[in-house]
Amino acid sequence: MIAMYKLFTSMMKEEWRLHSTLFGSLSFALFPVLICAISFMGAVLLPLFRELVPAGNLVFFTNASFLLLGVMVGAFGLIGNEIMNRRFGQASLLTYSSRTLPISERSLFATFVIKDIVYYCLLWVFPFVVGYALATPFIGVPWRVTVILFVTLTLSFLNGLSVVFFLSTLYNRSGWVFALVFLVILCGTGLAYAFLGVGITRFFPPFSLMYAYSPTGVLTTLIGIIILFSTSVLLFSADHAVTTRHYPNTQYSLTRRLSCSPYPSITAKDLIDLHRSGSDIGQIIFSLILPLGILWFFLSALSVFIPAQDIVFLFSAITGVISATMYTWLTATDSYSTYASLPVGVAGVIKSKICSFTLLQPIPAALLIGVTLAGGNDVILPAVLILWGSITFYALAITIYLTGLSPHVLVYDAKVLLFYLVSVGLIVLFMTALSFINPCFSVIALLLLPLSWLVVKRSLLKWEACAPPGF
Repeated sequence: MIAMYKLFTSMMKEEWRLHSTLFGSLSFALFPVLICAISFMGAVLLPLFRELVPAGNLVFFTNASFLLLGVMVGAFGLIGNEIMNRRFGQASLLTYSSRTLPISERSLFATFVIKDIVYYCLLWVFPFVVGYALATPFIGVPWRVTVILFVTLTLSFLNGLSVVFFLSTLYNRSGWVFALVFLVILCGTGLAYAFLGVGITRFFPPFSLMYAYSPTGVLTTLIGIIILFSTSVLLFSADHAVTTRHYPNTQYSLTRRLSCSPYPSITAKDLIDLHRSGSDIGQIIFSLILPLGILWFFLSALSVFIPAQDIVFLFSAITGVISATMYTWLTATDSYSTYASLPVGVAGVIKSKICSFTLLQPIPAALLIGVTLAGGNDVILPAVLILWGSITFYALAITIYLTGLSPHVLVYDAKVLLFYLVSVGLIVLFMTALSFINPCFSVIALLLLPLSWLVVKRSLLKWEACAPPGF
């Protein structure tokens, strides 16, 4: 126990040193301050929001947002045996300690899970609640509500984290078992909701605690979370596959098929890396399909207050933002040094990533088309796709400008996050509002495409200038 505590504190220090080295101590330290400020401003404006949206819906979506945060963070479990080298590379040495020190992989991994829980709670949940607490004197909310909010948001985050972590670890162990369990959960939830009239809050316990807070409810939810985390740790194995995997040489054939791409060889490499890492299907399931499925599930609950057509447009806009995160899939294992010995510059690498990103976009497009047609909104399908595509490539352009080839780490720079939230968030709100007024107005979103290209051109100049010597 003492050894795990020392390992935990060392991991926390290592996390701080890693990020403070990447962003600078001040920039990274300001990240939770930024979250706190955003929460404070949102809480101060709460009386205005209540006139537009019922208070219950605001509470619902706040908790749902932290559930989605847990889902996105929990997706790291899908890399399983890649976690020791692909998630950390050479930046973290403690994750390799099981190979050099007398400590089991499960103990190391359990400590890593606890560290990530504490780390993300301190980074997201606690600052958000502090910001809300600072605003309570101005909006006349009793302190008890702040305490309940802290409990429910923490449980919402842990719910998403534990469920996805369990499913992704199960997926890493056995794809067939995962498919069976996932199908059972999906069918059971759907049947309970459609035929038994089970309310959405039954599937989301932290939300019901906001209105019927009880120690028993908190304890029951915690027990479920602990069971899922414990099972995930027991199922984890960094080297469960004992056979050597062999792949045919597909670089040449895939390069020929991608001959229309400006950089077919590098684009082919991106797709091959994504497949051979074993995270192609896992990323699609846990970083795209599952978050969008949960999002659609929660948005459907608003059909009583918002027309179904507007819900589809809102879903389309948010899908565009989430689709842009697929860029991180293609850069997760890359660095400048990977291409240092090749006859290509930083601009060429980024262009190839954009080509690879474009080839992945039929996946979210197919999901969006399915949701739109299933809801009987086929008339607005062209407008929905225009809104989604325009926001996707605009968010991609902003991501490239801010983070270059390192979006998976630079997002925790406070300046980067603030600029991203303002530049992307305001555009998404504006374009979504126009679509609510008239679906034809979504055509205006096409203006984002030339703007995106201008941003990309500036980005290429910026990152070429920042390239290491000798690149």
